[in-house]
Amino acid sequence: MNPPKPPLSILVVEDEFIIAMDIEMMIEDCGHRVLATAASLNAVKALPVGDAPDVALVDMQLAQGSTGLEVNAEIRSRWPETIVVFVTANPKKIPDDFAGASGVIAKPFSSSGFVAALKYLEEGVCDPPPVSSGPGSFVASPAFAAQWG
Repeated sequence: MNPPKPPLSILVVEDEFIIAMDIEMMIEDCGHRVLATAASLNAVKALPVGDAPDVALVDMQLAQGSTGLEVNAEIRSRWPETIVVFVTANPKKIPDDFAGASGVIAKPFSSSGFVAALKYLEEGVCDPPPVSSGPGSFVASPAFAAQWG
């Protein structure tokens, strides 16, 4: 797998409209592109398969009773190279192995914390391993942290 080059193409899976808009603005302010937004598992399933996101930012509790774990499984099945990061107020609901996802950004987050996490992810995804120290706003899964050694 060749690492992606900036700007990253990012899928936002968030059912709270205001939070999704805020995340989209921060992504664009960092110079990246929002590929799509979705509020539920069904909305993710409805996305075209052709354009794989580089990164997916996924909330844990979503519309229509769907969960971030279900969305993570769908993304990993459809786009195996996509880096999934949970963005949630419920990080304790994430299994110890992160269900194969790469990390978590806990809510509530500040703009500066979210931007720092996104920049760290960009650094690690585009030119691994990251050279800067990880921000407190991002926790890498054990498997992802091991890849970055």
